[in-house]
Amino acid sequence: MLEQIIKDLEDLLPRIQAELQNVQSSRDLEEVRLAYLGKKGQLTAVLKSFGSLSPKDRPRAGKVANEVKEKVTRELTEKARELHENEILHRIDQEALDLTLPGTQPCPGHLHPLTQTLKEIEEIFISMGFDIEEGPEVEDDYHNFEALNIPPEHPARDMHDTFYVEGGLLLRTHTSPVQIRVMQNKKPPLAIIAPGKVYRVDLDVSHSPMFIQVEGLMVDEEISFGNLKGVLEQFLHRLFGEGVAIRFRPSFFPFTEPSAEVDIQCVFCRGSGCRVCKQTGWLEILGCGMVHPAVFENVGYDSGKYTGFAFGMGVERIAMLRFGINDIRLFYENDARFLRQF
Repeated sequence: MLEQIIKDLEDLLPRIQAELQNVQSSRDLEEVRLAYLGKKGQLTAVLKSFGSLSPKDRPRAGKVANEVKEKVTRELTEKARELHENEILHRIDQEALDLTLPGTQPCPGHLHPLTQTLKEIEEIFISMGFDIEEGPEVEDDYHNFEALNIPPEHPARDMHDTFYVEGGLLLRTHTSPVQIRVMQNKKPPLAIIAPGKVYRVDLDVSHSPMFIQVEGLMVDEEISFGNLKGVLEQFLHRLFGEGVAIRFRPSFFPFTEPSAEVDIQCVFCRGSGCRVCKQTGWLEILGCGMVHPAVFENVGYDSGKYTGFAFGMGVERIAMLRFGINDIRLFYENDARFLRQF
């Protein structure tokens, strides 16, 4: 009986070595380990037969069993190491980086089309001698309306036009309050533009509740409407090209008198009439006029000595015309497909 058990034990090693030759993965190796060393494995079954041996024969059988188990364990460990190394080599081969391949070209960032347009507007006016001034976006009623000769009953003051906040404050509806603040702190002569965000209760394809406006102001002795026309014509020709036609139409604004709307020849149909210009051949581009004497009185200027002109334009409006965009909301949706075009 002892000799048979020893033979069974010694036969286990060559069998497991033969099976390990066909092992290709860690999963296969685990199956072999369980087949020999598991609770129902072949070595375990032989060890269970030790109960039939006499006390004298058990030490010899136990010694052989320990030697076989040690060798089997060593074979399994060696095979596991070999599989691990092969897996690493395979990963290295599959994940190798070919340094001769061209790198991935990153997508470069660039200025937003509104920023591009605003910068160009600022550069044109700076070259004409204008300074840039800024002011708060949260304003009071005096600077936003009263000082600009906008009466209490004016519709611009209504809740459906203006965003009001606590404490009698509001989100400025134009950058004209910057002109008031500048005139309160500086004496003529002065020539400024005031770019910045403004807010109005409006939202459709041509209006946004928040948009960018650029307003301008020039004050000195003997400033005339001719000066206003000369500055705006030079500005629009530099922005849209020397060949663009310009016209001034009478209009009304509480803070200027006389007032005018400025149109340019339609950039889409070149004046022949199209859907964009409503078949008129003209597109409204900005409003302007001579500063109202009441505004000068509110800031302490002598309206008998000084005259001046003011103008205002929407940057989105200009960008839409320059780039052929028909929906102002595209500027604020941050769609990369749209922005990449600029």
